[in-house]
Amino acid sequence: MLEEHPLDPALHDRQGFTCGVPALDEYLHRYAEQHRRRGLSAVYVLVDSAEPARVLGYYTLSAAEVDAARLPEAERKRLPRFPVPCFRMGRLAAATAQRGRGLGKLLLGCAVDRCLKAREQVAAYALVVDAKDDAARDFYLYFGFRSLHDARMTLYLPLGR
Repeated sequence: MLEEHPLDPALHDRQGFTCGVPALDEYLHRYAEQHRRRGLSAVYVLVDSAEPARVLGYYTLSAAEVDAARLPEAERKRLPRFPVPCFRMGRLAAATAQRGRGLGKLLLGCAVDRCLKAREQVAAYALVVDAKDDAARDFYLYFGFRSLHDARMTLYLPLGR
């Protein structure tokens, strides 16, 4: 059974993970634990309960804000004229060996669910991501994300009603 857990460096094999994007691999191998300890990012891994040390994918979340002026005009009209609080998914990656299993979709769903639960305690308007390339942008657009009007690779998913 697939399970999502906070990164545990004593359990999860970060060095064995590869997604084919060197920057995403290096982040998990070298920086994820440091960022977690320093409160810069919360890091969540996807594992199979039968092999809990093997990381199948991961994502990160942190606090963010977006200037309301960067949102489309229709949304701007309903928001205050100062930066609105958001969550940022800084990274999302699935292991190369797991391609085609829908793990990216599952990880994104876990991240959105976590943000919705956190939103009950801490206000946030949207989940924001910076797509690394057009394929990543298309992935997020498919799941309902929208581009900021002044940055086509920065996308957001409103979390409210």
